[in-house]
Amino acid sequence: MDLPVIKIGNSKGIRLSSTILKKYEIKDTVEVILEEDHIILKPKSKARNGWDNAFKEMHERGEDKLIIPDIFEDEDLDEWK
Repeated sequence: MDLPVIKIGNSKGIRLSSTILKKYEIKDTVEVILEEDHIILKPKSKARNGWDNAFKEMHERGEDKLIIPDIFEDEDLDEWK
């Protein structure tokens, strides 16, 4: 596929068709990866995307238990007042 390089303000760029944007789920941002003789555009998802569902599933399976206690027996909580 050939894409023309177009003038955008003081820069130049390329336009991606809506078909490409939908197919690769490109929303707002892409990651640009520069290799020897290639430029790779990779869809960028939001950090922690899907974590809310993953935590809900963990809770439903009972996998959200503490590994170590958050209060130790020899801990003096009065020193933090």
